[in-house]
Amino acid sequence: MKDYIYDGTFEGLLNCIYHHYYTDRANGIYTEDCYQANLLCGYQRVETDEQKAQRVYDAIEDKISSYDLRSVYKVFLSGNPDKEMIILRYVVLGFRKGSSVSSLHGNSIVNDFQSVLKKVGAETERMLQFVRFSVMEGGILYAEVEPEHDVLELIHTHFCDRFRNDPFIIRDVGRNKAMIAYQKHWYISEFGDDQVPMVSMEEAEYRRLWKTFFDNIAIKQRTNPRCQRNFMPERYWKHLTEMTELPPQHAWLTK
Repeated sequence: MKDYIYDGTFEGLLNCIYHHYYTDRANGIYTEDCYQANLLCGYQRVETDEQKAQRVYDAIEDKISSYDLRSVYKVFLSGNPDKEMIILRYVVLGFRKGSSVSSLHGNSIVNDFQSVLKKVGAETERMLQFVRFSVMEGGILYAEVEPEHDVLELIHTHFCDRFRNDPFIIRDVGRNKAMIAYQKHWYISEFGDDQVPMVSMEEAEYRRLWKTFFDNIAIKQRTNPRCQRNFMPERYWKHLTEMTELPPQHAWLTK
């Protein structure tokens, strides 16, 4: 048995699964920045080979199911630090059990896999509800999110349909990447602080009005932060207009 170190891509992970079968069983699968040498077994850096990745991709689809292939990718997008081995164990079991593997709810391997899958699905749904856009200079719609899981790819259909004729950017702040879209064409790219467009004057005024409305309509005696957290986890609050301050360049609007 040995540890496999890969490049962090889905294709790289599929190569690790390939080597688990054709080279040596995997003791663990890690990205370079997360790996700590194990004295009990060796390690191997796995180069990403598109052909090997395609063979594993096709095998999952043919021997298990298309549904499970999509599920494997969603679990790969999770922030779970053990996702690689959770996927590997599930795929190995799936190759033995076939398409029935997803119905084996009493199996600990399946339970671990589906638990992560459920969390990714739940966060995807939250993103559809809680993303807040601002109109930036140039008419670009811009939103910032900080999801636990890497779900930008999973929400593009909803927002591309919703804003068919408007350019928009949804930035994952923690991962320094963004989904950039216009007229149903989209791509994901690296996106740093220096690329964030300036808030338009009209947007700043609307933010001020909305925050004033929100603050004044609330009945302070009935404020219930615990109830609010049940409906919307607190980690989403920082990107809500009603919970944030105006950008410094527009602070004069509050005076």
